[in-house]
Amino acid sequence: MTRLDTKDALASLYAEIEGRNPAQPEFHQAVHEVLETLAPVLEARPEYAEAGLIERLCEPERQIIFRVPWQDDRGRVHVNRGFRVEFNSALGPYKGGLRFHPSVNLGIVKFLGFEQVFKNALTGLGIGGGKGGSDFDPRGRSDAEIMRFCQSYMTELYRHIGEHTDVPAGDIGVGTREIGYLFGQYRRITNRWEAGVLTGKGQGWGGSLIRPEATGYGNVLFMAAMLRERGEDLEGQTAVVSGSGNVAIYTMEKLIALGANPVTCSDSGGYVVDDKGIDLELLKQIKEVERGRVSEYAERRGASARFVPNGRVWEVPADIALPSATQNELDGKDAETLIRNGVKAVSEGANMPTTPEAVQLFQSAGVAFGPGKAANAGGVAVSALEMTQNHSRTSWTAARVEEELDRIMRDIHTTCHETAERYGAPGDYVTGANIAGFERVADAMLAQGVI
Repeated sequence: MTRLDTKDALASLYAEIEGRNPAQPEFHQAVHEVLETLAPVLEARPEYAEAGLIERLCEPERQIIFRVPWQDDRGRVHVNRGFRVEFNSALGPYKGGLRFHPSVNLGIVKFLGFEQVFKNALTGLGIGGGKGGSDFDPRGRSDAEIMRFCQSYMTELYRHIGEHTDVPAGDIGVGTREIGYLFGQYRRITNRWEAGVLTGKGQGWGGSLIRPEATGYGNVLFMAAMLRERGEDLEGQTAVVSGSGNVAIYTMEKLIALGANPVTCSDSGGYVVDDKGIDLELLKQIKEVERGRVSEYAERRGASARFVPNGRVWEVPADIALPSATQNELDGKDAETLIRNGVKAVSEGANMPTTPEAVQLFQSAGVAFGPGKAANAGGVAVSALEMTQNHSRTSWTAARVEEELDRIMRDIHTTCHETAERYGAPGDYVTGANIAGFERVADAMLAQGVI
């Protein structure tokens, strides 16, 4: 087929996928972003199209939806909805986080699972893609309430997971506390100490050093690799970071370690800008210990910091930007503002935080753009390293894990960069990541037959 014929076929396939999956805009967006980059590889490898690989890749292998009843501290019964989408296992057991947030629905979980397939493929670590979660909101709930919810959630989920089947981890709203409750219930039901069934565990019971830091650290390492490609480094760069959770905090920590200066953080109430640079210890105390709001950071930091309620963190001038909160948080108007203020590079710590319009604007303006499926793959990479440690009943040093993380992120950058050049799109990390991830999964699917 010609390039035009291939694009027409992909457009037709996308329309079919959109029709079969109504009212799932985030999933549609994720699929469209991948499909619009695949025409060159389908021309070079027609066997992919002939085997129906794209159609199979865009349809989850399994979608699980279940009821999660639980009691609050007053004895009132609540019912939430639980999800697990096992998207593709061609490269290994399904691997991907659990998100507990009111916004969670099937479309959100499918978008995250679809992205995870490519992200996990890029790590080269032999893991498939999946995602899960619930519309439960842990914010404001007691530890006892969260424990009861997690136990109820795992009472259904346990029958679908296992170290050789599906290995969940944490995501938004699911940290070490929640993983602990989930693991305890899994162990109770199955009567097995199967450490490899969940990752993101506490370090005293099967967790890996550097796992909490890995997504943020990896994002900064990818940013550093993009800058090196342009003859620059992170030293002295002013950074605007969104979010104030795990990814954002450890993004800032690595930026500071490499000589950059993060000046912002945010949450759903607004953002903080600190002219002296974010005081990371104060932010960790407020967010990780006290579970407070970023507005409290400004109150306690002093004259250098101010809180902007309901503001857009992207209003702050910076050399580099690292969106690290949630999907579609950076839109076209924000991109125009960042470009006007001289941003050089953007690297996604969150999953799909940049809208398609914003991505196009960055690329047209010559801003280096690292898509989340490549830039934030450090988290799942270290999760896979945690699985390796669990399998051998050993624990690696922090230095060894961080050395592996650095190697993996460098390899991902090189793979994306070289693949983009090979397919006539030099410097386009979106195309490079999509095609490189697709080729690895597609080759495995082709080898394993029509299943």
